[in-house]
Amino acid sequence: MEILVLFATLIVLLTLSIPIGIALGIATAVTLLLTSNIPLIMIAQNAFASLDSFPLMAIPFFMLAGSLMGYGGISKRLLALADSMVGFITGGLAMVTTLSCMFFAAISGSGPATVSAIGSFMIPAMREKKYNGGFAAAITAAAGSIGVIIPPSIPFVIYGVVSGASVGEMFMAGIIPGILIGIGLMLTSLIVAKKNKYAAGDARPDFGRFLKALKDSFWALLVPVIILGGIYGGIFTPTEAAVVAVVYALLIGKFVYKELDFRRTYEAFKEAALINGATTFMIGLSMSFASYLTMEQIPAQIAQSFLSYTDNKVIILILINLFLLVVGCFVDNISSMIILTPIFLPVVTKYGVDPVHFGLFMTVALATGFVTPPYGANLFVASAVSGVNIERISKQMIPFILVLIICLYLFTFVPAISMYLPGLLRH
Repeated sequence: MEILVLFATLIVLLTLSIPIGIALGIATAVTLLLTSNIPLIMIAQNAFASLDSFPLMAIPFFMLAGSLMGYGGISKRLLALADSMVGFITGGLAMVTTLSCMFFAAISGSGPATVSAIGSFMIPAMREKKYNGGFAAAITAAAGSIGVIIPPSIPFVIYGVVSGASVGEMFMAGIIPGILIGIGLMLTSLIVAKKNKYAAGDARPDFGRFLKALKDSFWALLVPVIILGGIYGGIFTPTEAAVVAVVYALLIGKFVYKELDFRRTYEAFKEAALINGATTFMIGLSMSFASYLTMEQIPAQIAQSFLSYTDNKVIILILINLFLLVVGCFVDNISSMIILTPIFLPVVTKYGVDPVHFGLFMTVALATGFVTPPYGANLFVASAVSGVNIERISKQMIPFILVLIICLYLFTFVPAISMYLPGLLRH
């Protein structure tokens, strides 16, 4: 009865376009009122208690660092470097977009932030070169999903808090899969570009321009080196690394690139505060929702229902991924991570799946939801930046979604791809 009331209420609220954080809180409250004697104050208590977490402090700082790097000229220089590397290829601007998103993913930790930072430059550039507007927005949205896979990654921090897995190992697990997804998207965009005869950015490669772009972006490229090097060198924790990234972005934007004046700094702080406010609200109520699930042993019931159908590991993993892909179409990545991790982690660990490996392919599955209607946060950002409606972008998105799904199952059934680098840390 509890499961029916809880999820029926949640589905109705989401159908009515109620924001996910509010919908989770209301669904929990309605279920408490109708099916239990647990006081409603449990929702607020669990929300505040769950947010009192040192690892979660990394999230606002990574958000702020990403905003400062965008306003401080770092994203612009990374884009110039990517253009000097692949811009001369047929459909090169689409490949530049993907490579730029991969670079920016290594400093932002957020999919929508990556789409906004890179799309504001690249979508107009592609349309100027007669690229289809829907395609330009689609490749930007798809490549933006890499923002939560290549470290640092906000969903990885969330998963680490919920599951108890090492955030540092999660960051390591995302490096190779993020690169492979980027290569897959670039190859797909090359095929589409050749079919539609999209122009290259420049007629020929220019090594001198590449060296100049590399020199200009040197300080930007140091960001992931400092963040990841500091974490794995034992110098600071992921949360402290986020603070270091903020200080570094301020110093480089202000004194090296000299683009971070008072107005831009204010805008960066305001943008980060607004996004973090919405995210923190959602995380708190998601944690309350998940706490109620645990109290009523709903995860165990759902897990048992999965296991009652089959005990074949391959089929279980296929079903879980299909479920995650569907959920990602409707529910935010962070909320899904908080709610579903306690449900599925005990199931997959029973079959010998490493928690870090599960966190990686779970993140990839839910990140696919960034580019699938009707929720698709990256789709909405790309639509806002490009002025192209969601329907047109969605049609052009189909080949890129197929690439993401193929990569998802590749990572699921070839764990060495994601576990090779974390394995080095363990030895």
